[in-house]
Amino acid sequence: MVEQIQRKLSESKTARWSVLGLVAFTMLCGYFITDMMAPLQNLLQTPVANGGLGWTADDYGKFTSAYGWFNVFFLMLIFGGMILDKMGVKFTGLMAVCIMIIGVFIKWFGISHDFGGATVHFLGTDWGCPLLVASLGYATFGVGVEIAGITVSKIIVKWFKGKEMALAMGLEMATARIGTGLAIGITPLLSHALGDSISKPIFIGLILLCIGLLSFIVFVLMDKRRDAEDAQNATNEDKEEPFRFADIFDIIKLKGFWYIALLCVLFYSAVFPFLKFAPNLMINKFNISPELSGIIPALLPFGNIILTPFFGNLYDRKGKGATIMLIGAIMLVFIHIMFSIPILNNWIIALILIILLGIAFSLVPSAMWPSVPKIIPENKLGTAYALIFWVQNWGLMGVPFMIGKVLNTYCITGNIDGKPTYDYTLPMIIFTCFGILAVLVALLLKREDRIKGYGLELPNIKKQAE
Repeated sequence: MVEQIQRKLSESKTARWSVLGLVAFTMLCGYFITDMMAPLQNLLQTPVANGGLGWTADDYGKFTSAYGWFNVFFLMLIFGGMILDKMGVKFTGLMAVCIMIIGVFIKWFGISHDFGGATVHFLGTDWGCPLLVASLGYATFGVGVEIAGITVSKIIVKWFKGKEMALAMGLEMATARIGTGLAIGITPLLSHALGDSISKPIFIGLILLCIGLLSFIVFVLMDKRRDAEDAQNATNEDKEEPFRFADIFDIIKLKGFWYIALLCVLFYSAVFPFLKFAPNLMINKFNISPELSGIIPALLPFGNIILTPFFGNLYDRKGKGATIMLIGAIMLVFIHIMFSIPILNNWIIALILIILLGIAFSLVPSAMWPSVPKIIPENKLGTAYALIFWVQNWGLMGVPFMIGKVLNTYCITGNIDGKPTYDYTLPMIIFTCFGILAVLVALLLKREDRIKGYGLELPNIKKQAE
């Protein structure tokens, strides 16, 4: 009886689902900040005399690519994963959320001040000070939100291993996508209500993120109590080997790890950068007004709310994780090919394709992230997730930069009210190529699973005799 009381928190359904809700809300706040600038691209490109910032598509691409600067070039994500495996989820999570808050404040400061029109020569080109400061803030924020992402993944593994792990990861991703949906859908409306302001919505996001910090603090208190209970009931068999730096080499020697990492970067490079430009695509190809340009793209993350947990639950109970990832990658190719066809320019077509993209975007992540613990031991999970996110950040950094360059160089078709108009055919062909490569990698992962027996096609839930 005493042992049941001591183990109550770690075995309690209420406790583990409450933990999921707390950390998922924090990620919702983070993803709101991540994607809130996408529907403001048209306003960012409005001339300064008309109340905008006068950015070009190239400038917007530079800003968006800044998300991965520190993670990629300074290896901050890999260090974050090592800190996670050394220091645990509580310390690392609090650190990550605080970094996010600092980054958002810097971004808000950069956007809300004009710096007298000053410019700085940086990375071989001239940057306006608002662009550079905002980009540095976004890069700092990117460190925090990515480390928070790997931390939350490990939290879910800790609390749901052997239980509803894929469902929990699916629900967490779905909740985070609410943040994306809100950012894309309501930010232009919020900006318009605040006098077409760009900085005020960012400040509101900063306040929301502070609330997310409070939510994570509540989780920390619960996890601290759980750790105390586990320590009282632990045996020598329960204790893991501590993480060692040499474990990194053990991880990167696994083909399965690299297939997951490559699938991640290719798939996410065809989705997240697309979302950054999707509202502008709606304006230029589908003739949707700037104020409503985020409504259709916002349906993608809201579709994830139902579908990602559904597919995660399917993986938990029926398996077929590698197959689920392959189907999602094939759908991605079809969707971007359809977006690239110039004559398909009716808003109903855009609506259907975004709904299909939401299904594809639910399939791959719902199976991909719960598959990592089947390949990597738990004491190395933080670093493994960090390495995967690091590879992913190459895409999140490079692809928006490339798309911005392509739009500015090859795709300008005219000018309306001082703002250029674009033909998005070439960018959509580029996104299609990422999808094709993702299909090839998904096939290789499926083959590797058959050879090594990772169990990616097997259910996650283990039936235990009580």
